[in-house]
Amino acid sequence: MKRVVITGQGAINALGHTAEDTLLAMREGRCGIGELDFRDVERLSIHIGGQVRDYDPEQRFNRQQIALYDRFTQFTLIAAKEAIAQSGLSFAGDLAARSGVVLGTSGGGLNTQDENYRTVYEEGKNRVHPFVVPKLMNNAACSHVSMDYNLKGPSFTVATACASSNHAMGLAFHLIRGGGATVMVTGGSESMLCFGGVKAWEGLRVMSKDACRPFSANRNGMVQGEGAAIFIFEEYEHARARGADILAEVIGFAMSSDAADIVMPSKQGAARTIAGALEDAKISPDAVGYINAHGTGTAANDKTECAAVADVFGAHADRLMISSTKSMHGHLIGGTGAVELLACVMALRDGIIAPTIGYEEPDPECALDVVPNEAREAEVDVVLSNAFAFGGLNAVLALRRI
Repeated sequence: MKRVVITGQGAINALGHTAEDTLLAMREGRCGIGELDFRDVERLSIHIGGQVRDYDPEQRFNRQQIALYDRFTQFTLIAAKEAIAQSGLSFAGDLAARSGVVLGTSGGGLNTQDENYRTVYEEGKNRVHPFVVPKLMNNAACSHVSMDYNLKGPSFTVATACASSNHAMGLAFHLIRGGGATVMVTGGSESMLCFGGVKAWEGLRVMSKDACRPFSANRNGMVQGEGAAIFIFEEYEHARARGADILAEVIGFAMSSDAADIVMPSKQGAARTIAGALEDAKISPDAVGYINAHGTGTAANDKTECAAVADVFGAHADRLMISSTKSMHGHLIGGTGAVELLACVMALRDGIIAPTIGYEEPDPECALDVVPNEAREAEVDVVLSNAFAFGGLNAVLALRRI
């Protein structure tokens, strides 16, 4: 089995247009959630979200590219460019053939769908742009990254709702560990902040109208976000041979299905997946110092996740730090695990634990150290990143300091 390390990262989201800016905002406990700004927002009952601000696609892409790139693809390409540049890799010959792309998204080109539904149903037009299908398809971002960087190895997109990015990164990890690839560009992207995207989530009645407050007794729902985060996963010996700056090591991954309910989370399913990640990484529970929680800010998720952590870690749960950065950048749905992995890398590399902001009242059902409101300096050697999706699909990654 090969060892797998991270040699590059990039991001764009409500906290910043780069990974560095995102991590600075996390260290400062800054909130990127604010008033939404898009067409017909006044018709919605939810008016807040983690929207990418001060973003002009025409400053990043030409007209021909914009005709092909939905907003989720644009975000992916921006983050991928940063990550690949940091890694110092270029892809040609054998390395190109042994390098690929695995990305997570839930909605794919939802902005493109929204715009074209309007064109056909509201404006009554009978024609749409000939590139609507290649623009909205879930694999569009993956394909464009592959084409832009000459990545000819295994490349595909994973769609498992809120666990999409963790599943994608876990599968990228498996491909390298098993010898099927040398380098994988991986992570996830989402841009659902349009009228149809928010309206659909309103129907679930799980959305907050004022703030995301994970683990706080007065939490009242999740808040949507948008953006992307991309990582370069690389075989350790290959990275070492070229003198790469290694950010962290990926050491374990587990995935499971609750096989229970389409929307309600399962403590047993979450606990099995957390325990599975520890087993895969061949580490004991007391080796873990920090967990980046799924932590959506809904009543059901937060207490279920805390109960699962308590079950797996026993007495060590009281010594664990667990935080939800969704309180700052919102819930990026299919892209959320990727942005949250930035906080895991920061914990290992910089010794800074991102906080759970908006925390106001202790909840006896969430009686763990949730790193409330302010970042904390702490040396940790192993971290976990949790993702638990609608449909009962769970994915947990384990990382180690190197």
